[in-house]
Amino acid sequence: MKARETALKLKRFEMDERARKVGDLEQMIREFETIAGDLDRQIQAEEDRTGIKDPKHFSYSTFAKSAALRRDNLRASIAGLRGKLEAAQSDFDTAKQQLARFTTDQPRELSRPRRRHERTGGLSLR
Repeated sequence: MKARETALKLKRFEMDERARKVGDLEQMIREFETIAGDLDRQIQAEEDRTGIKDPKHFSYSTFAKSAALRRDNLRASIAGLRGKLEAAQSDFDTAKQQLARFTTDQPRELSRPRRRHERTGGLSLR
Protein backbone atom coordinates (compact mmCIF):
# COMPACT_ATOMS: atom_id res chain seq x y z
CA MET A 1 0.00 0.00 0.00
CA LYS A 2 2.90 2.34 0.63
CA ALA A 3 3.98 2.28 -3.02
CA ARG A 4 0.48 3.28 -4.08
CA GLU A 5 0.42 6.17 -1.61
CA THR A 6 3.80 7.35 -2.86
CA ALA A 7 2.65 7.15 -6.46
CA LEU A 8 -0.52 9.05 -5.56
CA LYS A 9 1.52 11.80 -3.88
CA LEU A 10 3.73 12.01 -6.97
CA LYS A 11 0.70 12.36 -9.25
CA ARG A 12 -0.73 15.09 -7.00
CA PHE A 13 2.61 16.89 -6.96
CA GLU A 14 2.81 16.75 -10.77
CA MET A 15 -0.73 18.12 -11.06
CA ASP A 16 0.02 20.90 -8.55
CA GLU A 17 3.21 21.86 -10.41
CA ARG A 18 1.35 22.07 -13.71
CA ALA A 19 -1.41 24.13 -12.08
CA ARG A 20 1.23 26.51 -10.71
CA LYS A 21 2.76 26.84 -14.17
CA VAL A 22 -0.63 27.69 -15.68
CA GLY A 23 -1.22 30.29 -12.96
CA ASP A 24 2.23 31.82 -13.44
CA LEU A 25 1.72 32.12 -17.20
CA GLU A 26 -1.72 33.70 -16.74
CA GLN A 27 -0.25 36.20 -14.27
CA MET A 28 2.59 37.10 -16.64
CA ILE A 29 0.14 37.66 -19.50
CA ARG A 30 -2.01 39.94 -17.31
CA GLU A 31 1.04 41.94 -16.21
CA PHE A 32 2.33 42.30 -19.77
CA GLU A 33 -1.12 43.43 -20.96
CA THR A 34 -1.23 46.02 -18.17
CA ILE A 35 2.22 47.34 -19.10
CA ALA A 36 1.28 47.45 -22.80
CA GLY A 37 -1.85 49.42 -21.91
CA ASP A 38 0.25 51.86 -19.85
CA LEU A 39 2.61 52.30 -22.80
CA ASP A 40 -0.36 52.99 -25.09
CA ARG A 41 -1.49 55.77 -22.74
CA GLN A 42 2.04 57.19 -22.53
CA ILE A 43 2.35 57.19 -26.33
CA GLN A 44 -1.02 58.92 -26.66
CA ALA A 45 -0.05 61.53 -24.06
CA GLU A 46 3.29 62.18 -25.82
CA GLU A 47 1.58 62.54 -29.19
CA ASP A 48 -0.96 64.93 -27.68
CA ARG A 49 1.85 66.91 -26.06
CA THR A 50 3.89 67.25 -29.26
CA GLY A 51 0.95 67.44 -31.65
CA ILE A 52 2.60 64.93 -34.04
CA LYS A 53 0.81 61.61 -34.36
CA ASP A 54 2.54 60.19 -37.43
CA PRO A 55 5.47 57.93 -36.43
CA LYS A 56 7.04 58.50 -39.89
CA HIS A 57 7.20 62.26 -39.43
CA PHE A 58 10.79 63.47 -39.02
CA SER A 59 10.10 65.21 -35.70
CA TYR A 60 8.01 62.44 -34.12
CA SER A 61 8.93 61.98 -30.48
CA THR A 62 11.77 59.52 -29.87
CA PHE A 63 10.16 58.66 -26.55
CA ALA A 64 6.94 57.71 -28.35
CA LYS A 65 8.93 55.64 -30.86
CA SER A 66 10.76 53.72 -28.17
CA ALA A 67 7.57 53.23 -26.12
CA ALA A 68 5.80 51.90 -29.23
CA LEU A 69 8.67 49.49 -29.84
CA ARG A 70 8.49 48.25 -26.24
CA ARG A 71 4.71 47.88 -26.52
CA ASP A 72 5.04 45.89 -29.74
CA ASN A 73 7.66 43.64 -28.15
CA LEU A 74 5.37 43.06 -25.17
CA ARG A 75 2.50 42.14 -27.48
CA ALA A 76 4.75 39.64 -29.28
CA SER A 77 5.74 38.20 -25.90
CA ILE A 78 2.08 37.95 -24.92
CA ALA A 79 1.35 35.99 -28.10
CA GLY A 80 4.22 33.60 -27.30
CA LEU A 81 3.06 33.21 -23.71
CA ARG A 82 -0.47 32.42 -24.87
CA GLY A 83 0.94 29.52 -26.90
CA LYS A 84 2.84 28.29 -23.87
CA LEU A 85 -0.29 28.72 -21.76
CA GLU A 86 -2.29 26.50 -24.10
CA ALA A 87 0.39 23.79 -23.88
CA ALA A 88 0.59 24.13 -20.09
CA GLN A 89 -3.19 23.97 -19.80
CA SER A 90 -3.19 20.80 -21.89
CA ASP A 91 -0.47 19.29 -19.66
CA PHE A 92 -2.48 20.23 -16.57
CA ASP A 93 -5.64 18.65 -17.95
CA THR A 94 -3.72 15.47 -18.76
CA ALA A 95 -2.22 15.35 -15.26
CA LYS A 96 -5.67 15.91 -13.73
CA GLN A 97 -7.11 13.05 -15.79
CA GLN A 98 -4.23 10.77 -14.83
CA LEU A 99 -4.73 11.57 -11.15
CA ALA A 100 -8.46 10.94 -11.42
CA ARG A 101 -7.82 7.64 -13.18
CA PHE A 102 -5.21 6.68 -10.61
CA THR A 103 -7.43 7.44 -7.64
CA THR A 104 -10.41 5.54 -9.06
CA ASP A 105 -8.37 2.41 -9.88
CA GLN A 106 -8.86 -0.42 -7.43
CA PRO A 107 -5.76 -0.94 -5.28
CA ARG A 108 -3.73 -3.84 -6.64
CA GLU A 109 -2.61 -4.89 -3.17
CA LEU A 110 -6.20 -5.65 -2.16
CA SER A 111 -7.07 -7.60 -5.29
CA ARG A 112 -4.06 -9.96 -5.16
CA PRO A 113 -4.88 -11.72 -1.87
CA ARG A 114 -8.44 -12.30 -3.07
CA ARG A 115 -7.21 -13.99 -6.22
CA ARG A 116 -4.83 -16.11 -4.21
CA HIS A 117 -7.63 -16.94 -1.82
CA GLU A 118 -9.95 -17.87 -4.72
CA ARG A 119 -7.29 -20.09 -6.37
CA THR A 120 -6.67 -22.13 -3.25
CA GLY A 121 -10.36 -22.76 -2.68
CA GLY A 122 -10.49 -20.79 0.53
CA LEU A 123 -7.26 -22.12 2.05
CA SER A 124 -4.73 -19.55 3.15
CA LEU A 125 -1.20 -19.99 1.87
CA ARG A 126 0.31 -17.84 4.57
